[in-house]
Amino acid sequence: MTASKTLVCVHAHPDDESLFTAGITAHYAERGYQIILVTCTSGLLGIDNNNLPGSAPGHNREYVRATRAKELQDAAHLVGISRVVTLGYEDSGLAGWQQNSAPLAFMNCNVEAVGSTLSALFAEVNASVVVTYDENGFYGHPDHVMANRVTRNAVAKSPGVERLYYPVMPSDLMADFVFRATSEQVSLPTWVTDASVDIDRSLISTVMDVSRFSRLKQQAIATHASQTDNADLVTMNPELFAMLFGTEFYQRAFTKSPTAADGTDLFGGLS
Repeated sequence: MTASKTLVCVHAHPDDESLFTAGITAHYAERGYQIILVTCTSGLLGIDNNNLPGSAPGHNREYVRATRAKELQDAAHLVGISRVVTLGYEDSGLAGWQQNSAPLAFMNCNVEAVGSTLSALFAEVNASVVVTYDENGFYGHPDHVMANRVTRNAVAKSPGVERLYYPVMPSDLMADFVFRATSEQVSLPTWVTDASVDIDRSLISTVMDVSRFSRLKQQAIATHASQTDNADLVTMNPELFAMLFGTEFYQRAFTKSPTAADGTDLFGGLS
């Protein structure tokens, strides 16, 4: 038995659910919706116990894999996720890393096969709204780009999915945030500094005020403590944090309905 409405978020790595969509998962969980998270990789190329990135010699993959698995479960619970599904692919690393060529790297997966797996999951949980990254993967990470490809493939195969959305950030807001953070000597992670900055507000279909969850989102990011590149987000003053995380913006990529009453609600107008 599933809830009457189900949201599925497809993310690439552990911690992406806290960084990109924690506001909507907390919001819809509060309303009693079923929230399903798909995490495509184990994130094993994340920062290890010696603060080494995945590209460094001697990087401790197994420590990272185990640590991030626990962090993922804890953070998912915190932000209202009902069920975590992990696909188990290897982290591909950033564009140009030698790990890009690994056979089990997610960027090298069979799109049709993963699309079929996700489509079956969508049917199983009666998904009506699906969220993943845009075609650029928000900031160009190969695994984020692949998450877009496999999710679009799955949605095309799924008779029950009503809508597909991408989390985006308006270019003017991102520019203002980076300027303020830099002026306050805040160290920003790559996903912020390399984010797509060509998202005009005209492309945004849905604006979700999730400011009441700002503190929760900061706690969720802190739960992924092994990923020290996000450390300044955890200690950031609440006002600056809310500037980036207090509102979530979404671009509607697909809808079955010719019109959508989704200006402030991803499920707006759906029965």
